Amino acid sequence: MSQARFTSCIPLPLEEKTLVGVIEKAKDWALMHGVGMRDKKNFTKDAIQIAPFVLLPSPFPRTEFNKAVELQQVLNELMHKVAHNDDFLEHTLQNALQVDEFTANLYEIWVKVRKEGIAQTLSLGLFRSDYLMQQPDGNKIKQVEFNTIASSFGAISSNLPAMNRYILRQLGCGDLIKNMPENKALSGLCSGIIEAYDLFGVPGSVALFVVEEVSYNICDQRFHEFEISETRPDIIIYRKTLNEIFEETSLNDKKQLMLDDKVVAVVYYRSGYEPAQYPSQREWDARLRVEQSTAIKCPSIHYQLAGTKKVQQALAAPGALEQFLGAGAISGRVRDIFTGLYSLDFDDSGERAVEMALADAERFVLKPQREGGGNNLYGADIREALLRMRHSRERAAYILMERILPPLVSGYVVRPGGPVPPPLTDLVSELGIFGVIIGSKDKIYSNRQVGHMLRTKLADANEGGVAAGLGALDSPYLLDL
Repeated sequence: MSQARFTSCIPLPLEEKTLVGVIEKAKDWALMHGVGMRDKKNFTKDAIQIAPFVLLPSPFPRTEFNKAVELQQVLNELMHKVAHNDDFLEHTLQNALQVDEFTANLYEIWVKVRKEGIAQTLSLGLFRSDYLMQQPDGNKIKQVEFNTIASSFGAISSNLPAMNRYILRQLGCGDLIKNMPENKALSGLCSGIIEAYDLFGVPGSVALFVVEEVSYNICDQRFHEFEISETRPDIIIYRKTLNEIFEETSLNDKKQLMLDDKVVAVVYYRSGYEPAQYPSQREWDARLRVEQSTAIKCPSIHYQLAGTKKVQQALAAPGALEQFLGAGAISGRVRDIFTGLYSLDFDDSGERAVEMALADAERFVLKPQREGGGNNLYGADIREALLRMRHSRERAAYILMERILPPLVSGYVVRPGGPVPPPLTDLVSELGIFGVIIGSKDKIYSNRQVGHMLRTKLADANEGGVAAGLGALDSPYLLDL
């Protein structure tokens, strides 16, 4: 079927001279306001380049945007409850654990810490729920995934609306700015770290950001530090890799995590979500040490397990949501954002899912238990993968999801080193809503929605990760349909 189309907020194409001029202004604005990343091909700590961005804000239905915002607190609480339901997690993940070594290693840490006795019952979640609009359903939002670890681009996305407002004014369309929602994702996310620090309650303690060996997405990470330092100068932040944590930290007799003779209050992971970030046992030992400590983790190991694709699929099963949210309107509202999600376990439903995917692979996405983008399979690759592992336990580590067909919009994507002017291309947008939750099994101290991001990709691109070089940062332009 042909995809529906939204109209750009201003008539396109732009006249070439106008387009070239406004892109030059936009690039300078981006560089001077930290809408940037380090160059993966020519890496140096002394320079950043623009992060890929969409020149004009992309249309998004106001009612669906508001729905996503309003649901975030419900979804925060849902994932919090899932993470604290040991039986549900164990049952949901049992087949994946047999074939997915990475998830099994995370699970092993969770089991070990529970047996020892959990030193810190509080967890901090800086979550992001991602949506595409499903055209056949009348352009209603459908959840793509729920991110519980290293939910990125809250910082840079907070700067995007100001850039888009500047661009619209330069094009003589300042009257359109009223349709762009405010975005305070950065201050909202940082408020969660600050609140967790205060709940920890040890004067002179520090916060620890867990980072990659090489940080390309440096602006997005550093802005969190700068915001916290400006708001709370008393909170000192360290950046350490998992390997450095192994070498430089220890647990004292109170199970406090010690770094440079200081107690660590909060550990915020911007790494640790994919296998390549654990190249040796040292990294796994560091992760275990942090989890054994009294530090408040963002995320705790059970929050990370709750964010796996198998859990997403299990929650779509009949009766699952009601187990956590009760049988009522709230469960119905959440179920309405789910698309078709199917297990590939070795049972009747798993066999039916395999048959469906082999019969019409274009209808589906095959997803492993991974974060960070670039891991999903589409089209002919689904058929090839399922035929290869049809009789292998490996398939239980995947889920099958119905492919979402969002509406198209014409636009310009500005990339570092890209053509000037860029071509006018068909784009699709994915909305992410950020949430903060802090709590224990028995009590939730904070639960709120704190901002959004819009990530836009070429319509014929399967993946949309900005850090992976596949998507572009954007802002929503709200439509009253």
